[in-house]
Amino acid sequence: MTSTDNASTSPGRPAALVGWRLLALFYDFWPVLALWMVASTAFTLGYTFLGGHDPHQNIPPFSPLWWLLWLVCWAIAGVYATASWRRGGQTLGMRPWRLRLATSGEARPSWSQLWMRYAVGTLSLLLGGLGFWWAWFDRERLTWHDRLSGTWLMRSTKR
Repeated sequence: MTSTDNASTSPGRPAALVGWRLLALFYDFWPVLALWMVASTAFTLGYTFLGGHDPHQNIPPFSPLWWLLWLVCWAIAGVYATASWRRGGQTLGMRPWRLRLATSGEARPSWSQLWMRYAVGTLSLLLGGLGFWWAWFDRERLTWHDRLSGTWLMRSTKR
């Protein structure tokens, strides 16, 4: 699954392929799921004890609190991803697959670039991964979130 194609935006470095990206996403799902469980527990305890509801009741689906919980979970995943990318260019899931976030030059990506990447990546996933699959047709193998954020993933060679 390695690529010998070079992205013109970064000469001499192999572009990350869709398969590696999906493996990293799957790997990153697990720590994010754990964080979501913590948030959900806090919401459920607050709903039960602060709201005076029966402990055997869940937060009603499609209620304002339910939507707020979804928004908080989305934000938690965003903080996990953007902070990881900003700190070292990698999330936990990107490390075993040797993927690293890159920009033109050696500058670290800005917070606005990282949040744009996360938001467009979310939209892409909601559309069945269409923005990821786009990389198969893009001549530089870039996804929607790569293009719109001005960042991309590179796969390092083994040391």
